[in-house]
Amino acid sequence: MAAGDTSASQHERALNSLCEAYWFPLYAYLRRSGYNSHQAEDYTQGFLTYLLEKHALRRADPACGRFRSFLLGTLKNFLAGERDRAKTQKRGGSCKILSLDFADAETRYAIQPVDNLSPERFFDRYWALTVLNRTIGRLKAESENEGKQKQFSVLKIYIASEGDFVPYKNVAAKLKMTEGAVKVAVHRLRKRYRALLRDEIAQTVDTEDQIDDEIQTLFLAFAH
Repeated sequence: MAAGDTSASQHERALNSLCEAYWFPLYAYLRRSGYNSHQAEDYTQGFLTYLLEKHALRRADPACGRFRSFLLGTLKNFLAGERDRAKTQKRGGSCKILSLDFADAETRYAIQPVDNLSPERFFDRYWALTVLNRTIGRLKAESENEGKQKQFSVLKIYIASEGDFVPYKNVAAKLKMTEGAVKVAVHRLRKRYRALLRDEIAQTVDTEDQIDDEIQTLFLAFAH
């Protein structure tokens, strides 16, 4: 909402964060839809430029649905209105007004195994990865601010698992902590991770109930 409101004090910051966070799922959707890497880059750039020039984000009302659904639906409408590549370039594909890093886009896209996922399911998968990566990034930044960089780098393997597949006693010696202290640190890390994940998702939905539903939906995106 802040990104769509040009009068908002956090407009520019929100807009930059929005584009940096969610451009790659759009790129992945386009690639899975049959566009080559250059076309996908141009359409992604053109679409985000279109959102800016037409102030389309003003229509992103959380009460009307998830932002993820709004963004994909708007992209489909944008593509349907494009008659040729030149028109896309005119809107932004050739005048890169957004600083997006496409350098490793194709490498990231190629990481996913070959499967029969639809472009929509592929979009959901990369959206889920984006949300999870942003959450981990926030947790890492908090740990660094608290002077716990080493602790985070060692304990992060436990975040997404409830088990201790690497025995706590093994990392306790590395961190010069007791096994009990490691258990407590892991518990706190997992708890904070869940809180940050909910906060990340809360920014793209309207109600508390939708947060739980979105978490379930995003994790299902990894299932075949």
